[in-house]
Amino acid sequence: MTSLPFIIFQFLTLIFSVIIHEISHGFMAERLGDQTARFAGRLTLNPLRHIDPFGSIILPLILFITHSPVVIGWAKPVPYNPLNLRKDLKYGPLKVALIGPISNFLVLIVVGLFARLGVGFLNPTTIGLLGFVALLNASLAIFNLVPIPPLDGSKILTVLFPRYALAIERTGLYGIFLVFVFLYLFSNILFLIIARVFFFVVGPNVFLATLGT
Repeated sequence: MTSLPFIIFQFLTLIFSVIIHEISHGFMAERLGDQTARFAGRLTLNPLRHIDPFGSIILPLILFITHSPVVIGWAKPVPYNPLNLRKDLKYGPLKVALIGPISNFLVLIVVGLFARLGVGFLNPTTIGLLGFVALLNASLAIFNLVPIPPLDGSKILTVLFPRYALAIERTGLYGIFLVFVFLYLFSNILFLIIARVFFFVVGPNVFLATLGT
């Protein structure tokens, strides 16, 4: 399905999936003692507070136009102060980072199982659209676990190698470049992993319906 309504649906699904991802970071930080995200007005579903011009619009558009097997993106990072994570100063930053992918995994599971149980009751188009929501969230979750800054998986490196944590955090724009190199070299492998996880959750019927949308 390549109609304009479906393209709009894809875009809106991506936007709200990355918003859920980012809000989860903020709520976890707040739970651990830091209210920076709340004071910054980022604990909201208002997309205008979260959209990153490059990560939310330009990159997904490039991936879509180039027929990339993986379409991903990100919102503006929710700010937090690791020094305020008083309830867990040691592993707090890791918890804040990982809750983002976990939130996408939860969307994958809830929507994916709903679609799986709906086979035979819902029409194929609805199953395909639900499947797309699940697939996109599987993509976001797994992609963000790649241990390259600024992706959430890089926090795993800072915990495993605390001596190099500052250097990892300062990767900055070079990290974005490394992400592009990673996608160029390993997008097919990444898609294979995503597809296997997606298939495991939704089953064969939803899997085929999603590919047919």
